[in-house]
Amino acid sequence: MGAASADPLAFALHPAAWVGVVACCTLFVWWLRRPERTVTPAEARAFVGAMVVLLAATTWPLAGLAAHHLLVALVVQRLLLLLAVPPLLLRGLPRPLVSALTRPAPLDALARVCSRPVAAVAVVTVIAAGTLNVPAVVLQAHSAVARGAFDLLVLGAGLVLWMPVLRPVPATGTASHLARAGYLVIQSIVPSFLSVVWIFARHPLYPPYARGRTFRLGPLADQELSGFVAKLGTIFVLWAVAFAIVLRAERVAERGEDPEPLMWSDVERELERVARRERQAATRPPGDRQGGLRSGGPRRHGGRRPSGGSRPSGG
Repeated sequence: MGAASADPLAFALHPAAWVGVVACCTLFVWWLRRPERTVTPAEARAFVGAMVVLLAATTWPLAGLAAHHLLVALVVQRLLLLLAVPPLLLRGLPRPLVSALTRPAPLDALARVCSRPVAAVAVVTVIAAGTLNVPAVVLQAHSAVARGAFDLLVLGAGLVLWMPVLRPVPATGTASHLARAGYLVIQSIVPSFLSVVWIFARHPLYPPYARGRTFRLGPLADQELSGFVAKLGTIFVLWAVAFAIVLRAERVAERGEDPEPLMWSDVERELERVARRERQAATRPPGDRQGGLRSGGPRRHGGRRPSGGSRPSGG
């Protein structure tokens, strides 16, 4: 159980966060042990950036302020875990590594579901609202285990949020650049509805942050400020990425290139899915095989020609 310190800036080590980051870095380096496995400088910078931001969000001083003293600190922490760490991490992991991690059928199916915009909006909304309701905030203020679990949930929601945009898993999502930009606009509005409640509430809603003034900020002012930070921060980040997606796609189209290239890894993943369906059909009773085989086959990609291993256009 975690107890609140009277000093909002009292140092705490947060060993679980450090262990998690060190483990991620160790696994990343271990995967690169073979000479044929390489990362680009951009991928290396993105991965290091993700680890740095993750440490900033889950260690001193922000983690302590978020747990016991300021709602606005909790909001900033959640924004970092939702909007900053996941896109950096997805950009920093080499595509062959992501492809290998998601090759098992259950993970491949989960990635396909999470890459659908409607499902992604639902998942992000449920987790964002569920981890910021009053009982959840009270629980995380008194339990380090609950705080860690909620941090992982929010980080997972961030990965789901960015999957339809960055499409790190092969052959998941065929939305155009305009559709992805529109999806980001929706994500900036729907999951952050609690910010409106914080702005217009006339009394503090969260007991852990209603004990007094912190840095001369009263509980009600802290709550109102949290609403503005949550709403404006989300809109600024997601709308900026949406604009960048549209602008980049237009520039690519002006050069006569395909803004939504099909990659060989997409074709390989589709062939793996076809082979998996055929193996499943072969194990069914004879009366069920014909229908199963008839539903198989790779998806059409509009006759586009597969390109190399480069990443798709994204924000």
